[in-house]
Amino acid sequence: MLCRVAARQIRYVRHRSHSAVLKEFAPMFTKTNQVKEGAVPNEPLNIQRLAFIGGGNMAEAIISGILAQEMLPPEKLMVSAPTQETRSKFERMMIPTADKNKKAIAGADVLVLAVKPQVLPQIYPDLLEHMSPDTLVISIAAGVTIDEFKTNLGPEVCVVRSMPNTPAMIGEGITVWAQSSNVSDTQHKLTKNILGAFGHEVFVDDEKNLDMATALSGSGPAYFFLVAEAMIDAGVHMGFSRSVAQKLVQQTMLGSALYMQSSGKHPVVLRNNITSPGGTTAAAMYRAEKSGFRAVIADSIWAAYERSKELGAQKRN
Repeated sequence: MLCRVAARQIRYVRHRSHSAVLKEFAPMFTKTNQVKEGAVPNEPLNIQRLAFIGGGNMAEAIISGILAQEMLPPEKLMVSAPTQETRSKFERMMIPTADKNKKAIAGADVLVLAVKPQVLPQIYPDLLEHMSPDTLVISIAAGVTIDEFKTNLGPEVCVVRSMPNTPAMIGEGITVWAQSSNVSDTQHKLTKNILGAFGHEVFVDDEKNLDMATALSGSGPAYFFLVAEAMIDAGVHMGFSRSVAQKLVQQTMLGSALYMQSSGKHPVVLRNNITSPGGTTAAAMYRAEKSGFRAVIADSIWAAYERSKELGAQKRN
């Protein structure tokens, strides 16, 4: 069956609560995720309901992005969460909530499964009973394959499997995603807009690429933080206070990442530009290469990739 979301014309209304809510609940998001001058913002979502099963950090990041870019008004969102504490957080954002999944599932054009993988078996019965055949399911549950969703929800389910990373919390994430073969062009575009609301998104034809994305970008922030931690400790060892060392490292890493992005140059070119013969940077690079720094990073990422494949195989068996 061809999956499609029927086109519905909606009247888009700006809500006074958007800026106030985001200022309270996602100040870092609104600070870093401003639409750049001359850029084309994501267009409003042409749907009647976008529902979330689960109200954790990633669900909040997606919702914050959608509200910040005014892609959908709060009343067209819904969050199902088991605890009143979580529901209250979204209710203060003027978003309808539910304590039962079936209320969020029924009537949803797009359903985001923002729960841990081990919780999904508890959700499948409600999905089977209350979900429309044309509902688009977007999963951010790590390691759960499209085939697993087809096994539990039927072969015609329209499903997207995605792998975001934690910088999504400030609107600077990168999400890699794949889709089942019967996702329509309309749903594909919806997915791009939703996943692009909290950073950047990359669509891949082969779902196997998500294991690679898990190792490279999903776990990537941890590698970054480990290097930052080591640099801060080195600064303290040399005599800086920890606060000064942290400030120096944070801004150096941020500035370097932005410089690499804006220049469009390969990192080896940028590194060579600041490595003078016989200089301090050359001494540091020599010691790093001699110590196997590059190989350690590559081997660590490969270990994450192998582990991701192992976990996926365990779920299938």
